[in-house]
Amino acid sequence: MALRQALGRGLQLGRALLLRFTAKPGPACSWGRPGPAAGWGRVERPGRDAVPGVQRRGGGLGLPDRYRFFRQSVAGLAARLQRQFAVRARGGAGPRGRAVFLAFGLGLGLIEEKQAESRRAAAACREIQAIFTQKSRLEADPLGTRRRQGFQLEEYLIGQPIGKGCSAAVYEATMPALPVRLEVAQGAWRPGSGLDPVAAGARETHAPAAPAFPLAIKMMWNISAGSSSEAIFRTMSQELVPASRVALAGEYGAVTHRKSKGRPKWLAPHPNIIRVFRAFTSSVPLLPGALVDYPDVLPPRLHPEGLGHGRTLFLVMKNYPCTLRQYLRVNTPSPRLATVMTLQLLEGVAHLVQQGIAHRDLKSDNILVELDADGCPWLVITDFGCCLADEHVGLQLPFTSWYVDRGGNGCLMAPEVSTACPGPRTVIDYSKADAWAVGAIAYEIFGLANPFYGQGRVRLESRSYQEAQLPALPPSVPLDARQLVKSLLQREPAKRPSARVAANVLHLSLWGEQILALKNLQLDRVVGWLLQQSAAAMLAGRSCVETKMKVLFLASLECEPLCQAALLLRAWRAAPGQLCT
Repeated sequence: MALRQALGRGLQLGRALLLRFTAKPGPACSWGRPGPAAGWGRVERPGRDAVPGVQRRGGGLGLPDRYRFFRQSVAGLAARLQRQFAVRARGGAGPRGRAVFLAFGLGLGLIEEKQAESRRAAAACREIQAIFTQKSRLEADPLGTRRRQGFQLEEYLIGQPIGKGCSAAVYEATMPALPVRLEVAQGAWRPGSGLDPVAAGARETHAPAAPAFPLAIKMMWNISAGSSSEAIFRTMSQELVPASRVALAGEYGAVTHRKSKGRPKWLAPHPNIIRVFRAFTSSVPLLPGALVDYPDVLPPRLHPEGLGHGRTLFLVMKNYPCTLRQYLRVNTPSPRLATVMTLQLLEGVAHLVQQGIAHRDLKSDNILVELDADGCPWLVITDFGCCLADEHVGLQLPFTSWYVDRGGNGCLMAPEVSTACPGPRTVIDYSKADAWAVGAIAYEIFGLANPFYGQGRVRLESRSYQEAQLPALPPSVPLDARQLVKSLLQREPAKRPSARVAANVLHLSLWGEQILALKNLQLDRVVGWLLQQSAAAMLAGRSCVETKMKVLFLASLECEPLCQAALLLRAWRAAPGQLCT
């Protein structure tokens, strides 16, 4: 469309200039009109390097000032084209030929001016991004002042269990600031104390008040990894993808520094993605509730019928109050808040895609929630045990046999993944698979049941559903959000927006009405709006969730995805009854 408009505009200018040109009698002028001894292969050069197509000040055609760009950039191209057409046009060219030639040159000039505008906008976006990348720094590491500590289980006080999954159990924990005696916390247990955790819980009425547990320790269940630290790190390397560099510099670095093969792809930190502060192996302890909640995975020394190995992997993270599923069980977010929550998930997924990583197990149980002072939720993606983080394949997984792991949670597996059939040339593209899962989770965030969960006819299957079967979101949900969810759940990946474009759609829907109201999407106006947003974000505090989201938007700013999102939104609003892709 831009090419057609540019050429059309060039043709209009060419015709107008040609009429003015042909109305003037006299010898050949600087546009390359052949004179008595000149053909189309020679261009008059009065003076030093007079440029064809460029009229000197004070005479002749006198192009307006707004077209001075064409006088400088198209001149050389016009001269070269004239020479190329000299053989074909031995007898000269008539007015129509000159008009077409001039239109082509001016059309190219318009395109070149548009490209220059795009380059300016891209440069401005990069500068804004660089500024807010520094501003969007993560919260301080709670173990940051103890870089050499925290790599042994005996250093922690472990409280009550927080949750249990299919491969691990999570406990609240803390690291005392000073050496303490045993059982200082209510219901807390310290490895190596020799205390029966059940007995410790029975005496909680006599224990002092429980301290805060700012940390969470995830104990992996080791069924098949063996008991050596190297084998454990290698087998469970996916869990280490969101680990900080300090975490990987401890025991993991000492064990695996000799072998680069098997190292996980390191994920740059992001506010919407969990961070692992410490990672280490240790002997499996008998933690509170272990004999009741997961006796089968304990080692035989702790449970005679247990199948687990005696050593396993421990991950130390921040302790979050609840999961997204638990939050939605007791809270009903407003449509705007639900939109912001969906945006946070898209920001996290966009960062994963940018890093060449696919989570492959997104669900409301694997999303943690933290509340700010106003009670607004901040979402964090966790549990990377099923992720695809391979330096060699990126997001394109060769699916050569059914033994290739396609990820977890088959209910929220994108259609291109669930319908893939193995073969020697089959490759599964995960670049938009997590974005599809976010579209399904959005139903839960906006107050409806996830259409891909449940039983019977109500449940949809990703392998076979059709877009028309997707339930409609409530009318209270903003139109832009409804259209986006529908677009994210398109069966064909080519019809889905990327996670970055989808995130920009919601950013613009929430805060970009000034841009969307423009009749034509002018990049200079877009840059002006971005500068306004930058100034507002720098002056505002970071306590508000929406302000933090604006900072994230500016820190990940890219011109092309932003323009794609704006065009997508305008298309949806122009035809609200149809889904434009």
